[in-house]
Amino acid sequence: MCPQNARSMPDADAEGSYGDPSCGDSITVYIKVKDNRIEDISYLVFGCAASVATSSMTSVLAKGKSLEEALNIREEDIVRALDGLPESKIHCSNLGVSGLRKAIKNYLSKHSM
Repeated sequence: MCPQNARSMPDADAEGSYGDPSCGDSITVYIKVKDNRIEDISYLVFGCAASVATSSMTSVLAKGKSLEEALNIREEDIVRALDGLPESKIHCSNLGVSGLRKAIKNYLSKHSM
């Protein structure tokens, strides 16, 4: 599978960044929200192939979901959607999920009532 949604998004409604100090990988997730749903999502990731794969899958699973549904995406969902990861790379699934959650929380903090 080729990485999907890997690009910057200058007009994003919010973004969230996360880095894993143990391995040096980092991600920035960009989201566009319409009617409380993630209308578009993209990311820039710096890391190993597993980090790229898990970030791509996170974006695929989150696109079109409500913000609440997207906040409920777990690392296990990413690993399952990829049909597993080597044990030494399971931690990579945390990267995309953490970046996504930070982007959503940043959006909610800017658009709260």
